[in-house]
Amino acid sequence: MSAALRDAKARARSTHYTVGTLRADPDGTLWLECSCGTVLRNGPTWTIDEHVRLHRAEAKYLELSTAAPAGIPRLIEPRY
Repeated sequence: MSAALRDAKARARSTHYTVGTLRADPDGTLWLECSCGTVLRNGPTWTIDEHVRLHRAEAKYLELSTAAPAGIPRLIEPRY
């Protein structure tokens, strides 16, 4: 893996981590904050863990897409 892609993965990890403690609303919704400011919650058909994992995966994808070499074949066209 190139240094640029390694740096992109590290950047995603270092800018998207959960902060604070798990909180519960009166209606039973659980939530915590990501260091980027996004509030991660459970929902009617997903757990808070699933939301955290999806958020981190999306952040990693965006960072890697930005750092990937031009011309590399992709499933999804990058939005620069």
